[in-house]
Amino acid sequence: MDRSASGSTAAASSRPSAAVEKVHDFAGKLQQPSLWPKVLDYVKWQRALRAAEAAGRAAPDMPELAPLSINLDLTTACNYACDHCIDWDILNSRVKHEDDQLRASIERMAERGLRSVILIGGGEPTLYPGFVDFVAFLKQLDLSVSVVTNGSRGDRILKAAPHFTKGDWVRLSLDSGSNDTFVRMHHPSNKRLTLDEICSWIPKIKAVNQELSMGFSFVITWVGGSRGEVKVVENIHEMVAAAKRASDASFDYISFKPFLERQEDGAEVLDPAKTEAELQAVIARIQANLEEARGVVRDDFKVLASTNLRVLMSGTWRDYTKQPKVCHMQMLRQVVTPLGTYNCPAHRGVEKAKLGDKNLWAVAAAGQHDTTRVLRDFDAQVECGEVTCLYNGTNWWLEELVNASAPLPEEAPGCEQRDWFL
Repeated sequence: MDRSASGSTAAASSRPSAAVEKVHDFAGKLQQPSLWPKVLDYVKWQRALRAAEAAGRAAPDMPELAPLSINLDLTTACNYACDHCIDWDILNSRVKHEDDQLRASIERMAERGLRSVILIGGGEPTLYPGFVDFVAFLKQLDLSVSVVTNGSRGDRILKAAPHFTKGDWVRLSLDSGSNDTFVRMHHPSNKRLTLDEICSWIPKIKAVNQELSMGFSFVITWVGGSRGEVKVVENIHEMVAAAKRASDASFDYISFKPFLERQEDGAEVLDPAKTEAELQAVIARIQANLEEARGVVRDDFKVLASTNLRVLMSGTWRDYTKQPKVCHMQMLRQVVTPLGTYNCPAHRGVEKAKLGDKNLWAVAAAGQHDTTRVLRDFDAQVECGEVTCLYNGTNWWLEELVNASAPLPEEAPGCEQRDWFL
């Protein structure tokens, strides 16, 4: 990965490596005409900030910006007890959003540049009492919207389906190919809930809105993985069955990704060292199952290997832990939860990564002020030194733009994709 500050063109280092899944080419997304002006404002401010620091002058104020994309945890409530849950410690905290205040925050952010919202957890978003109305509210603001759900409330996804537009997506975290493994991994509070029932909702949802992309998420677990003292249930052997099930159930794709663990300092990390002796055997099994999975699905169905899985299999995952000191993505993408606003999904609920309270962006200057503070104080080289970061290449690209002496092009270097999820 070239990290030189050539700066000859804005797109100098924007191409992802072969290991990076297209959806994770964030530098490419940031060069769209719809997003580039905000990127320009940020990079120009960073250049002015560093020049002022070098000259001993007062630091310039951050321009009128807001994150371009957010992960929004509507609730911490969850009706599963997954043994591999990365957010176990913050679930069911009873801390809640006030709906009117949350809407005010989102409206202010949209006025300042917000383009997309991913409704996700720390909790199960469809359990939010006003879930369907909130999806409608977001779409009324002309935002791209996606949902990551455990699939337990397919009825609510069905009711929300008419509001979604082309480019929006819903991804179900299912991680299994059989009912038995589904129950042993997820422990749903509704003891009658099955994988069969969850998948039966997909044709109904697609019948209401064919443009809504429906994904089946499969976190690959293997012997040796754990959440604290809890050993996870292995599921590598169900990858093929899950792909076949997803294809038959009218999903558009299945995405395979490796199990992440949370360190003592709170960061989400890929930790294959726990099974280092058996790692190559694990990778060989994963590769064989991926190849077989691609042979059992319909022609228009996609079998995807996530970026984290690709770099694990290629042996290059440590390259993605070498971070610049400043994580620029802290400005462009943030996480809003009932517990507060955080700088990254990998540090959801971690105090040192907290920007402010849950309504941070409802107040005119608070978001800019606290984001400036975290950009200054949060040393990603240290705090993210073990994180296999999906934003690694994009952060280095932005660092190059900040350090380069060449003027930045006012015209966007990339083509419009209308994909604003970061």
